[in-house]
Amino acid sequence: MLEVGTKAPDFELPDQNGQLHKLSDYLGRKVILYFYPRDNTPGCSRQASGYSELYDQFVEQGAVILGVSKDSVASHKKFEEKYGLKFTLLSDTERKVIEAYDVWKEKKNYGKVSMGVVRTTYLIDEQGIIVMANGKVKTADDAEKMLQVIG
Repeated sequence: MLEVGTKAPDFELPDQNGQLHKLSDYLGRKVILYFYPRDNTPGCSRQASGYSELYDQFVEQGAVILGVSKDSVASHKKFEEKYGLKFTLLSDTERKVIEAYDVWKEKKNYGKVSMGVVRTTYLIDEQGIIVMANGKVKTADDAEKMLQVIG
């Protein structure tokens, strides 16, 4: 996980509609950049739905929400449509951004060891500096906690 106080690495990734987004496009706004393992899994769906439910409140606070996983653009589009998501999902199939943000790690699940995305949420300020990093995200209340932090 990247340290608080460091400049957030810039990147360019496609969203669920194939449109490219650069982190630097959002300078001047607060950015909630969250990394999640996979579309359409219970925890990831719960987390995304939480952000979508509170989306208007994030916008009122001048914040943008960017969810990142290694899923494809097509997978993100289906995920967006299935859950009516209101925010941007970014596809990092080559894991370049996932690795730049140090969230590709060894994980243990039911005794099995594998590599994967460690669910992590970053808050990036208007100048592009990481002001919060949470590597112990609880999917049920991540969005609510982030809204409290920026509010």
